[in-house]
Amino acid sequence: MEAKEVLFMNKGEGETSYVKRSKYTQKVAAITQPIVYKAAQSVIAEDFCCQQVVNVADLGCSCGPNTFTVISTVIESMVERCSYLKCQVPEIQFYLNDLVGNDFNTLFKGLSDLQEKYKHVTWFAMGAPGGLFPRNTLHLVHSSYSVHWLSKAPKVTSEEGLPLNKGRIYISKTSSSEVRKAYLSQFQEDFFTFLKCRSSELMPNGRMVVIIHGRESADPTCKDSCYTWEVLAEAISYMVSQVKPHHQIIKA
Repeated sequence: MEAKEVLFMNKGEGETSYVKRSKYTQKVAAITQPIVYKAAQSVIAEDFCCQQVVNVADLGCSCGPNTFTVISTVIESMVERCSYLKCQVPEIQFYLNDLVGNDFNTLFKGLSDLQEKYKHVTWFAMGAPGGLFPRNTLHLVHSSYSVHWLSKAPKVTSEEGLPLNKGRIYISKTSSSEVRKAYLSQFQEDFFTFLKCRSSELMPNGRMVVIIHGRESADPTCKDSCYTWEVLAEAISYMVSQVKPHHQIIKA
């Protein structure tokens, strides 16, 4: 079974759910809201046909509430822009995209408040699990904290076939230059593939807002970049050591 078939944020609305445990990404959504607002407004040019449907995709939507911020921002920006241009607000179609295991039920349950709030605007929302969109169909693409994840962990071994990043789940202070280069190469490959595939889906003069995790330091092993993963690696190492002899799992 492929990873994309089993990966998803915690479902439901309980205390450990993504809905209740997404404060950090909610903060990111609030900080980047002006960027999304400006991008959405720029879609409505003076020669834009108000009869045309505006197609907006939120890639990695999860199950809210960050997606609700995106929907609100897009609707309000387009209403303001059309008011300025003295033209009719176009219909807006939102495609909420994530992996097939995403909790779309919780996501759409949370849309009821937005439907009431923006009932004066004609807009629609549909789930779009997995896959790509047709060419030249999207006016605006938004993705927040979704594409900095690697599609797979690079396998780096010595000439003898031994793992060079043994006991770690990411780059760390003890990682060799070969390990760092392997992770960089994997990210470049994944991000190039993302841009290549998604760019073909955009309409001419379409807009794309991509928000990813970054760091201020040029050092990929700085604390801001690796501390969380090192702590998590230690926790996983301890957990597996309680199941069977430590080296048998970590070596794998």
